[in-house]
Amino acid sequence: MRRFASTFARGVDRVTGSALGPYQSAIIRIGFAATWLFFLLRELPHRHELYGPDGPWNWDMARQLIADNDAFTVLMWSDGVVWFEIVYGIALLSSALLMLGWRTRTMSVLFMIGVLSLQNRSVFMGDGGDNVIHLMAMYLVLTRCGQVWSLDARRERRRAAAHARGVRVPDDVVGPVLWWTLGVALSAVTFSGKGTWGWLLVFWSLWVVQALWWAANRSGGPGNANRRLLDVVANIAHNAGLLIIMAEACLIYATAGWYKVQGSRWQDGTAVYYPLHLDYFSPWPALSDLMTQYGTFIMIVTYGTVIVQVAFPFTLFNRRVKNVLLAIMIVEHTVIAVTLGLPFFSLAMIAADAVFLPTSFLRRVGRRADRARVRVTKAFAGRVPKVVKLPGQRAGEPSADAPGPREAEPSVGNAAKG
Repeated sequence: MRRFASTFARGVDRVTGSALGPYQSAIIRIGFAATWLFFLLRELPHRHELYGPDGPWNWDMARQLIADNDAFTVLMWSDGVVWFEIVYGIALLSSALLMLGWRTRTMSVLFMIGVLSLQNRSVFMGDGGDNVIHLMAMYLVLTRCGQVWSLDARRERRRAAAHARGVRVPDDVVGPVLWWTLGVALSAVTFSGKGTWGWLLVFWSLWVVQALWWAANRSGGPGNANRRLLDVVANIAHNAGLLIIMAEACLIYATAGWYKVQGSRWQDGTAVYYPLHLDYFSPWPALSDLMTQYGTFIMIVTYGTVIVQVAFPFTLFNRRVKNVLLAIMIVEHTVIAVTLGLPFFSLAMIAADAVFLPTSFLRRVGRRADRARVRVTKAFAGRVPKVVKLPGQRAGEPSADAPGPREAEPSVGNAAKG
């Protein structure tokens, strides 16, 4: 009994004392934000037909449907083109900034608003990946997904380093300005009667939480009691959100696998054959024909897909088996992206799978990416020779010690090696 109580106490301390899975939450933040950003950029020429006023699912039809299902979308506040362009632009900008990790708490909320607004405006647009992004956009709001691999983390490291050196750090100005701007916008929406009370309560609660964080940081930093209390609440919300994301990914695979088991085409091993011969899902007809020439291969892929999807939730208790199946599923989604022409569905599923990636693997990837960034930066810096202005030298006149084209070549190679 004493051992159980000690284990339970350590578990509670870990859940409340830290935000677990910082690298996993960062990779899903980057993955989903990048997937949605690339989708919006690809459909930029067709945005009016997909979600705007020129689409077959017009504004009146969307308004009638939303009146029945109470879905949230700011695009129902106006049917004007200007309003649509503003919402689409905010969706693009928030996706890019969330991917970079700039003001992640605020950008995660704006990202969710952009996803819900566009997808609920035209519910029949999508390939399955939109449903995953739809759910994960709401869950990301709960997570502290900017702890690593973000501009926020870099800013905090620089502030901590400055404090350690005894350098006075200027007060943050961007945060309060952003908070006040969004507060004014939220007040305008509230008093205009545009939003529903349920969602307004959610947004006002998030806005107040931001004010509490600012006040706690101003009153004494991380060591004060109010900040510690907010940290505990934020850690609990983060860990619960991460757990929900993991459970959602398992549920997607489990339901997909068990539904496949009930299908006759999946039972006789021919289900993969038919989509490869549909014009809509054949961006590379020659590749599809090559794959379907071998019946045994199609049967193995069909049965293997069902086995992996059904078995994956049960392999989470065995790290090695889980990692093997995880690699298989990532390869499978990559193949689906190429052979069936569903890149954004595959990217969304790979981003959902990333929550199960081992921390050691993600840290190695991060170190290699950082080394690659340093090499690129050095190589780029080596291409721009420094020009020293000598006394009496006229503007635009070349410096006496500036290297010529032939002399600058070796420095580029040396920088690339470094």
